[in-house]
Amino acid sequence: MPSGEAGAPGAAAAAKRRRIIEAVWRIAAERGLHAASIREVAAEAGVSVRAVQYHFADKHRLLVDALRQLHEENERIARARIRFDPADPRALLRDVLDEFLPLDAQRAAALRVFAAYYARSLTDPALARVFLPGEHPLEELVASLLGMARDDGRLAPGLDLRLEADLLVAAAVGLGGDVLHGRRSLAQVRRALAYRLGTLFKEGA
Repeated sequence: MPSGEAGAPGAAAAAKRRRIIEAVWRIAAERGLHAASIREVAAEAGVSVRAVQYHFADKHRLLVDALRQLHEENERIARARIRFDPADPRALLRDVLDEFLPLDAQRAAALRVFAAYYARSLTDPALARVFLPGEHPLEELVASLLGMARDDGRLAPGLDLRLEADLLVAAAVGLGGDVLHGRRSLAQVRRALAYRLGTLFKEGA
């Protein structure tokens, strides 16, 4: 049998699984994760309840897989979007922090989904273990970029890079949420983050 025909059933199954996961994202962004019942997800995806149950063992598995796929997709998009220039660590940091802000429809939707997962994780210990792992890769990335700037003599002296990374990530996440709520404008938030970066880098660096 030709390889294209052999792969067709697998491709169809992958496409249906993707539709189901995207349905979870839409429901989470628009109505919150509490609304993402198996029945609601099936209706949103245009598939049967049995199809959802076939591809995902239970609701927890569905929510976890949808979260992991969103993380993977966001990372892939961010890597393609961020201009990696080790000669300009300040601009690189700004680009990384921009990924926490709703600068376009894709980032706004992703932030809404993550907010829905965060709210659910407060009352769902099993989901919290997945959504809030012990590792802190984002903070470690920001700390490493600050380390590059320090090694180049661009950073102000006496800084605790890990604490500064924690503060930068927390600030970007919180300010991004304020933009989603309409409490602050994107211009205000980017000005605040630029001010913070300016206090970390030596004048003129």
